[in-house]
Amino acid sequence: MASVDIKDVRKSYGPVEVLHGVSVPIKNGEFVVLVGPSGCGKSTLLRMIAGLESITGGTVSIGDRVVNNIHPKERDIAMVFQNYALYPHMTVEDNMAFSLKLKGTDKATIKAQVDKAAGILGLGKLLDRYPRQLSGGQRQRVAMGRAIVRDPQVFLFDEPLSNLDAKLRVAMRAEIKELHQRLKTTTIYVTHDQIEAMTMADKIVVMHDGDIEQIGAPLDLYDHPQNQFVAGFIGSPSMNFIPGTLKGGVVETASGAKLPLGKASTAGEGRAVTYGVRPEHFTIADDGVDAEVIVVEPTGSETQLVAKMAGHDIVAIFRERYDFKPGQKVKLKPQADVVHLFDKESGKRI
Repeated sequence: MASVDIKDVRKSYGPVEVLHGVSVPIKNGEFVVLVGPSGCGKSTLLRMIAGLESITGGTVSIGDRVVNNIHPKERDIAMVFQNYALYPHMTVEDNMAFSLKLKGTDKATIKAQVDKAAGILGLGKLLDRYPRQLSGGQRQRVAMGRAIVRDPQVFLFDEPLSNLDAKLRVAMRAEIKELHQRLKTTTIYVTHDQIEAMTMADKIVVMHDGDIEQIGAPLDLYDHPQNQFVAGFIGSPSMNFIPGTLKGGVVETASGAKLPLGKASTAGEGRAVTYGVRPEHFTIADDGVDAEVIVVEPTGSETQLVAKMAGHDIVAIFRERYDFKPGQKVKLKPQADVVHLFDKESGKRI
């Protein structure tokens, strides 16, 4: 195991700079998730850590060693790819043992390492099968097993669950997290799925257009986003945003609706702001804001409501089983103590 220190790392393709000096300290044994929309630079950064992309500027250190100019095989890392990258003509056992054979490891050690990894991942009965005889989840476990047998200092995961169906993604998410808890190996995991990030990470790095927007623990990012981008990206369904102006301790919208504020009401009078409220922070109340139901989506454990409020489409979630109907008039009240305010121009949290 080792710490990873990313300092002012930049990446350019000709005149186009895709990473603009990112810095991420990763502690020994930490599970860090790089998350962001497509094109934000997260996979590029991971490939630079792995040595599969050159570094234009800055440094990447694994342990106390700067690895900028060190060959990938000498960095003591193991990478799990999105497409599994298994050898189709090799059995599960041979796939898992291949990297050790290349290193010239003796047969007894290889067998012990493969058996140990197979036991951890529940692959013991599948060692003589070929990849074509496995399900998607089993193939992903083999790819993980191939990484485990190397006993690396750092695991790198590049969107490993994106090819799996929804139910299997949930199961594999838990398996990867349990694996980390057992092995305690430093792990860097790339995904565009913020639910994966929230449920798996010790620390999340939110990226956007080649920059880091915020770094923090999952619930810290959820409860205290530093800007409107992070607030909208973290959370599903995403936070609702309504533009307005601070007047008399409330936010007044262009339609004249008055949205309640808690502690955030100390911001400057007359300031143009964006009012943010998460879907689960609405209640039905007589003193709420007038809204019209557009779509009702019952999921069993909760009811998701799409409604028009203050001239904007919003999403509200209720645990109670209200009998909403499209076109129905309701009064929605945001919980004032947990709403968020952002500066309208900069998008920064107020």
